Amino acid sequence: MSLRLLLREHSQRSFALVTDTHALVFHHSLSNAALGLQKNGSNVSKCMVEFSALQDVDLTDYRVLRASGVHGTLGLINVNADVFLCVISGAVRVATVRPNETVHRIQAAEFYCLNADDYDFELPSHVDPYSADFALSSAHDHGHKDDGRDAAFEHPCLDLKRMLSGGNFYYSVDFDLTNRLQDRFRSRLANDTKELLDRSRILTSAIRGFVSTITIPASSSPLRDLKTNLASTLTVISRLSCRRAGTRFNSRGIDDDGNAANFVETETVFYHPSSLCFSYAQIRGSVPIFWEQAPGLIPGQQKIQVTRSPEATQPAFDKHFEGLEVDYGTVHILNLLSESKPGEAELTARYSYHVQRSHLNQTIDLTDAPESRLLLESQFDFHAETKGSGGYEAASMVRRLIQRRSEGFAYFLCEEAKMPADASQQRRYTHHVGTVVILQQEGVFRTNCLDCLDRTNLIQTIISQMALEQFLHQRNEHATADFWARHSSLWADNGDALSKIYAGTGALKSSFTRHGKMSLAGALADARKSATRMYINNFADKGRQNTIDMLLGRLMDQSPVHLYDPIADYVNAELKKRVHEYSKPDAVHIWVGTFNLNGRGGGVKEDLTAWLRPGVNQRQEHPGIVAVGFQEIVELSPQQIMSADPVRRQAWEIAVKRSLNESARTKDAEEYVLLRSGQLVGAALMIFVRLNLLGKIKNVEGSVKKTGMSGMAGNKGAVAIRMDYANTRLCFVTAHLAAGFANYDERNRDYRTISQGLRFQRNRSIEDHDAIIWAGDFNYRIGLSDEKARQLIKTGDLEALYHNDQLNLQMVAGRAFPFYSESRITFMPTYKYNNGTDDYDTSEKARIPAWCDRVLRKGDILKQIDYATAPLRFSDHRPVYATFHCMISDIDDSKKEALSRAIYAQRRLDIGDNTANAMNDDFDNEDIGDYESIAPELPPASSDRHKWWLDDGLSSRSNVKRPDTKAVLNPQRPSNPFTPSSEPDWVIVPKATSQSRPLQPGPTLGNGNANKGSGKPPSPPRSRQMGSSSPASGATKPSPDSRSRADSQASTRSTTSSISRKPAPPIPKKPDVLRRPSDTKSVTGLRTHSIASRSEKPVGRQKVEAPGSRSHNSPPLQRRATEERTQPRDPRSIQQQPIELDGPPLPPRMTSTRLTSQNDLMDKDDEGASTIPSLQPMRRL
Repeated sequence: MSLRLLLREHSQRSFALVTDTHALVFHHSLSNAALGLQKNGSNVSKCMVEFSALQDVDLTDYRVLRASGVHGTLGLINVNADVFLCVISGAVRVATVRPNETVHRIQAAEFYCLNADDYDFELPSHVDPYSADFALSSAHDHGHKDDGRDAAFEHPCLDLKRMLSGGNFYYSVDFDLTNRLQDRFRSRLANDTKELLDRSRILTSAIRGFVSTITIPASSSPLRDLKTNLASTLTVISRLSCRRAGTRFNSRGIDDDGNAANFVETETVFYHPSSLCFSYAQIRGSVPIFWEQAPGLIPGQQKIQVTRSPEATQPAFDKHFEGLEVDYGTVHILNLLSESKPGEAELTARYSYHVQRSHLNQTIDLTDAPESRLLLESQFDFHAETKGSGGYEAASMVRRLIQRRSEGFAYFLCEEAKMPADASQQRRYTHHVGTVVILQQEGVFRTNCLDCLDRTNLIQTIISQMALEQFLHQRNEHATADFWARHSSLWADNGDALSKIYAGTGALKSSFTRHGKMSLAGALADARKSATRMYINNFADKGRQNTIDMLLGRLMDQSPVHLYDPIADYVNAELKKRVHEYSKPDAVHIWVGTFNLNGRGGGVKEDLTAWLRPGVNQRQEHPGIVAVGFQEIVELSPQQIMSADPVRRQAWEIAVKRSLNESARTKDAEEYVLLRSGQLVGAALMIFVRLNLLGKIKNVEGSVKKTGMSGMAGNKGAVAIRMDYANTRLCFVTAHLAAGFANYDERNRDYRTISQGLRFQRNRSIEDHDAIIWAGDFNYRIGLSDEKARQLIKTGDLEALYHNDQLNLQMVAGRAFPFYSESRITFMPTYKYNNGTDDYDTSEKARIPAWCDRVLRKGDILKQIDYATAPLRFSDHRPVYATFHCMISDIDDSKKEALSRAIYAQRRLDIGDNTANAMNDDFDNEDIGDYESIAPELPPASSDRHKWWLDDGLSSRSNVKRPDTKAVLNPQRPSNPFTPSSEPDWVIVPKATSQSRPLQPGPTLGNGNANKGSGKPPSPPRSRQMGSSSPASGATKPSPDSRSRADSQASTRSTTSSISRKPAPPIPKKPDVLRRPSDTKSVTGLRTHSIASRSEKPVGRQKVEAPGSRSHNSPPLQRRATEERTQPRDPRSIQQQPIELDGPPLPPRMTSTRLTSQNDLMDKDDEGASTIPSLQPMRRL
């Protein structure tokens, strides 16, 4: 069924995949487009996805982008901060597993940008399906574009398009292709919406691997007793796991979650027209321990390195097989590795070691029979068995090893149950009741070689044939030669497809698998494939690996696409607020040391106690993590600098572990295990952890970076190991930088090369961690003469030495190790000593003493405790160590999940459901797509329907509280809150004493002296609080309305509401009448009496006093102005009315009891100021 793809470009860019009945609409979240939000340094992409019936969706603004040829969508992906919708634009049917269960192979895929129209041009319509196998580089190698490509004209998803169009991705719209036939009968749809979405065939679940069906004619069908004269089908389905997907030399072994590299489940399905269906599954995967193999142009250079100790490997090994036991039952390991090749023999020995120590290998009954164990192992040296004259035909001898187990595992068999349509017609079946399971497979064979390709595919072909023979034997049937030829051809195609995915070429030995014998043409084809593999693995696999990681969203600079759910976002916000409910802070003590051994191998027998077990704080005596870095672990001769000899490193691993565990046993503490080690010629890094902490550590990875001879030699460079401790990312680096007194610029370049160029899996860099510790021989010197440096050392003036230290100066200048810290150095320079003595270099070169060996840290969660050196004298350097206290965030995932579900359920009940594309004019996408906060402490931006200051429709309320009952807002603070100010927000105003007196009221408007001597006409009033007076009369009387209004104003309390106010006006000039106290005249418009008239009562007014208060004389105005500048003022007096020397008389102001009690807060000397209108607080109606 073909779909239509629609596009809406305006208001909000959207895509819609439309069927005849339903539509799936994709919107990009406005919050990201408008605000450009970021998370952890990378853009966070949010999209809204809606699935609705066609009649409920408004598609009037959409235009047709593709009217046909769309077969479904694979989902959304984030590439370079843009969101792309991937749709299947070309597909071909390749298999029919059972009736109405078809499988399609993806031939072409298109990517449409959801948030921008920059990439609306068409990608090349025809892409070579196998071009990705021979690509020399990738546009996303370490996150940088290849210089050979023009980024302006290249679609960012071109590599993804090539990979998806490569012919090894498959999907089905009829059934769940991701599960084997036996598991599909246990899966059920969760709800009606999911069932409708599945029926629409818009979303597709794709697998990478191989699917193909071969038709078996009735004449070649092995089931002759069921004569139907219809053809049967034989199908092989291989499903490649995406959990540790990658290419040959970039993905080996397992990870801490128990996921194995190149893990493939292969199912053989035989369907007969009589509705009888046979299925048999088997698995392959890399040796499930921690190991790596570097590519090389010479076969002998591809050395195998086991990167983790047996004790540290066992937990991940057990996780792997516990998962297999749950999914498949009993697991039988079939190991095809060579016993004569050193690397493969080491893997075999470690494999057997872990099998013997697995609890699944223990017997489950009292018979102690092998059949009672859930995990068994068989060794079959493929190369040794097929080396003789029999050739690859001798591989069939594996039958003797597994025949008994194969019969016990059985197979899966089902049949469509039918019932007669009419009781009178017993032989005519027309009604299907359902599928009836006859037999189930009870175990599985896990086959592996080194790559799990050529040898593995040949042996799995034999195992599949054994299962079919067992099925036919129980029915007294046998297959024809034509049937087995088709079966072998199908498995040969399967081997070629899986080999192209993992190694870049078809499988070796496929000629024998296909035809049952090895020919000269087949041998020449294998030689050509081997040469092509070497080329691809060395030059193309790095780019292919990055493309795989990009498709899976695992690159460090790539954030996942979040399908926006307003409830889910609310849940995430609430989880951040309540993080203490499901997490607890934890601490781990870390010891880090560095030692340049000067190539001395004899030191491995020395006592390392003074260095590894120094007399430190009791909490630091038994740290949880021990990181030991060595430099010049071997002599840096011309023969050594091009390759690493692990023998010396392994000897030091044993010596360090022995010393640590001796101390642990004496204190009855947990012993240490080697977590991982790495080596780059002379530099080596070893990480030891306490045994009880292994369960908290995962995702341990290592990497190296050469800097010697412009990156070609390993005499200089770095070794790094990273891990996840609980939910905290830790990284340890040991480095040996360029030597030479004046080569500090080269050392700076070495640091930048290591910091930017050293990469872990998924393009993770050193800086992508919460805590980073560097320890090594950085070779920075002291910029003084030899004589001066030795003189300062003799006097113990370490401060003067440190001021001339090159590393210190380069860090201060920002040229090396930016944002790193180093504790205070309290020990003497560590280089260069005469071997075996405490004397600095006395040779002819007489090197200047220097602190070459350092420990630097970065991360807020790190606190350094100790920083010292140890008196080990067998090298020309002294070892340095540092101890740290690291805060760890330990999250309980089960509690977090339970809390998340509870919050989600409650929120869903509170707000209900919304639909983004409903045909409702009153609806806006903002109802679903709300803005995000740009910082944790700030609220999100508001919209028309969502206001951050309202909480679910409740009225706004202030959470501001006074720090003290006597505190008032400080009027001295600037009105603009963003203006820098040293003024506090609140000030304390002391209460007035009991002797405070009420304010003296002013004269009434009826006073005959109010306008005496006024020769000018009165001007109109300037304040809306003042009443109007007639300009015709020299002495005006207030009307009753104005008198009552004035009384109301006088008794109204001033408040600091949300009404914006102007700043306080300047203090008016002192009136002349106040300057001459002896003057008995009143100034026009000023309600102030002379000293002689203060004792007189105002005409027509009564004095109002508060109980227990008495009147005081008014202080001089000059004193009042001075005190206002030096003392906090009442906020009510911020806004004042200007003095009017000329104009109409002012309305009266009565001092009420309430007003008097408020003014008691003022200083007692300020009481008289209330009689001056310009100093009174302005009243607002």
